[in-house]
Amino acid sequence: MRFWQELTRSVKQSGVLLWGAPLALLAVFFFIPMAAILNVMFAQSGDIVFSDSLRPLGFTVFQALLSTLLTLLLGLPAAYVFARFDFTGKRGLRMLTMLPFVLPTVVTAVAFNALLGPRGWVNLLMMKLTGAQAPPINFLNTFTAILVAHVFYNIAIIIRVVGNAWSQLDPRLENSARVLGASPWRAFIEVVYPLLRRPILSAALLVFLFDFTSFGVILMLGGAGFSTLEVAIYTQALHNLNLPMAGLLSLIQLACTVIILLLYGWSSQGNDVPLFPRLSGEGTRKPRSAVEKGTVALMVIILFTLQVLPLFALVSRSLVRLEGERGQRGKVQSGLTMDYYRELFVNRQQSVFYVPPSRAVINSMSYAGITMLLSVGAGTLLAYAMVKRPATRRWLDPLVMLPFGASSVTLGLGLLIAFSGSMLSRASFPWLVPLAHSLIAIPFVLRTVQPALSAMPKSLCQSAAVLGASPARAWWEVEMRLLSRPLLVGGLFAFTISIGEFGATTFIARPDNPTVPVAIFRYLAQPGGLNYGQAMAMATILIVICAVSIGLLESLSRAINGSE
Repeated sequence: MRFWQELTRSVKQSGVLLWGAPLALLAVFFFIPMAAILNVMFAQSGDIVFSDSLRPLGFTVFQALLSTLLTLLLGLPAAYVFARFDFTGKRGLRMLTMLPFVLPTVVTAVAFNALLGPRGWVNLLMMKLTGAQAPPINFLNTFTAILVAHVFYNIAIIIRVVGNAWSQLDPRLENSARVLGASPWRAFIEVVYPLLRRPILSAALLVFLFDFTSFGVILMLGGAGFSTLEVAIYTQALHNLNLPMAGLLSLIQLACTVIILLLYGWSSQGNDVPLFPRLSGEGTRKPRSAVEKGTVALMVIILFTLQVLPLFALVSRSLVRLEGERGQRGKVQSGLTMDYYRELFVNRQQSVFYVPPSRAVINSMSYAGITMLLSVGAGTLLAYAMVKRPATRRWLDPLVMLPFGASSVTLGLGLLIAFSGSMLSRASFPWLVPLAHSLIAIPFVLRTVQPALSAMPKSLCQSAAVLGASPARAWWEVEMRLLSRPLLVGGLFAFTISIGEFGATTFIARPDNPTVPVAIFRYLAQPGGLNYGQAMAMATILIVICAVSIGLLESLSRAINGSE
């Protein structure tokens, strides 16, 4: 009896009850699939050609580096404008710059297709003006399309990370340099930039990670001529059925992302930005000089063109039938229409293999709800483990971050191999999809809840205990109330991530139960104006869902920061 008491006490002291369940989830649905990939690779090594991995690896690194540089080139001036100036529409534009980041990569591809594709608005307008019979702009299946989409997708990271750090700088430091005779450029180089070096490096590494693991953008905008590690894994596994080669590429990709994550963790250590306490809006002002007004106006125009126009083109394309496209009854019609949305609920061919897009919407919402519950539960347990037992953070945090850094395509391939033919296979275990999504979303929940939990004064629960509250009641009525907003923010992040996840879902979603991103990809791959319009309609639904989530996140963030 005494042995079990000692064992129970040691378990409680070590925090196993907190991190045990999330770690078991990670072990079963991440490490076992990764081991399955290695097992297939080494068991059938005769199908591996090592030289075939060099080209996708080289192109992956090259496009990620160039995309990151372009994102920094545009994102740093935008971060400066948001951090230093107040202007009309700032809050709305800030929210719109965040929207592309949480959108599925499939929607990003669809948006640029609607704007610059063969049937996009720009090409249609130019064909009408010039009388050309073929689209004059060839944007899809080009390297330019990849770069532009990556900047569109990731500029929010630079604006948020660097802009927030920039807005927290003590303005007296820069003003003192100016008083001592330094030019604005010299004050930036010698005073501001050294303080922002770490946030800039962290943001750049995070952008590089997302560009390095990009899948949907490369697959749908780059075409067959451009193959990154992600696309090569997808091609080798699903098209060539060469699992050993796919395993080798997955191993290379995972090793690279682990290195990037280690660099990111190193860059995020410490806090080189001296925080300056201020009231809401303090430190920002209206642009005064012509140069400042021109800079703000130019950045607003660039961000609107890059971030808003593609989404507007997508939404408008879902509501317009062009000349030559056939309606519901096969008649050639044009003009405004809601037919594409109505068709989401119709099985016009009465096929037993047909899955209506409305079913995909229901699937995505269901998976997202389950993902939110799993991620919030696991992320909260991990946050408590790291706060209550700080020693666990050294090894627990890197383990939890591994699925976030690993390729979603690699994760999907591993789950497909590991559980094929078992009770956990995609054919018999519908929870496999939300579990995979949860592994990707848990780090976001953890990063949201842990800081709030760490900042919570211990005296609050102690005061509740003095007043007679039991530990359970003190936890529920004190800690949970204070954590309610961070938990909701983390839950919304998890919900949005699940709605847009595409890479892993392509491997593990059942063909008769696709999610919205998978359904969009299917419809874009089929010819015909009706299929194209339905893809636009489904993408618009995703935009609305993500926009509502971002609006809630913005409202909660302002409430948490006390800016309201």
